[in-house]
Amino acid sequence: MKIKTIAAWPLAMAAGLLVVPMQAMAKDKDDAAVEESDSVLAADIFIPAPPPGKGQILFYRKGGLGGAAVACSVHENGQKVSSLGGGKYFIMVTDPGKHEFTVKTEAKDVLTLEVEPDETQFAQCKIKMGIMVGRPDIRPSTEAEFRGMKKFKLVDDEDMGPGPGALRSTDLAAAKAKKAEPAPAATPAETPAETPAVN
Repeated sequence: MKIKTIAAWPLAMAAGLLVVPMQAMAKDKDDAAVEESDSVLAADIFIPAPPPGKGQILFYRKGGLGGAAVACSVHENGQKVSSLGGGKYFIMVTDPGKHEFTVKTEAKDVLTLEVEPDETQFAQCKIKMGIMVGRPDIRPSTEAEFRGMKKFKLVDDEDMGPGPGALRSTDLAAAKAKKAEPAPAATPAETPAETPAVN
């Protein structure tokens, strides 16, 4: 009788392991339905120019159920920059030079980028199959690849790290408003008074 109980234990564990991800996926589906109204087509997302002398990287993660219960948390120098849920993006402004970004669950992946001044780069994070938890995969991308995706929503401010760099929703709104402002009218140049000709 004891052997049957022990043999049933792995089956009960397996059943329990299936219930948790299914509950998480159902929750993510509900959250996705609520957030769908806040999402914007990737082709329509406003990407401001980086501040003069700075560079920036737009990190994104495609939506969908693959790895939906696991966030892709992007770190630099051991400090969290932001987490990326499915269908989310954020923009990080940084100094030019070499930068190393890590994402980690049960495995770790590293992306090294050479950031150029006045340039926007793109990076995509995916969650692939893992043994117990999804395995993160971060890689360089392109603007065309990002714009070709469906809908995205800016990462919520509370999912961003404490450090500087990741643009908050207020930062992007201010940049968009500044771009929409009309250019100041040119002041007419003063015409010099004619000097009489000397004979």
